[in-house]
Amino acid sequence: MSKDQLLAVVEEVRTAKALPTPKLARAIREAAGLSQGRIADALGVSRVAVYRWEGGFRKPRRKSRAAYAALLLALSAEVNGS
Repeated sequence: MSKDQLLAVVEEVRTAKALPTPKLARAIREAAGLSQGRIADALGVSRVAVYRWEGGFRKPRRKSRAAYAALLLALSAEVNGS
């Protein structure tokens, strides 16, 4: 594994750890004016998956977790004007 690949894995873990609570994730999505379906399409998962994540019934796994966390972080920054 190259140094760049190792750094990418570390960044994926760091981003995934930043995943907000389900309640906050829903609030971020709603503040951005996006539907669960739109989030699902962006992440390549089903709308039901996003519903379950936001309801606290399930947690996203692996790449979906990192991508979801990164998306919510970006949306939060947009909503808050950061």
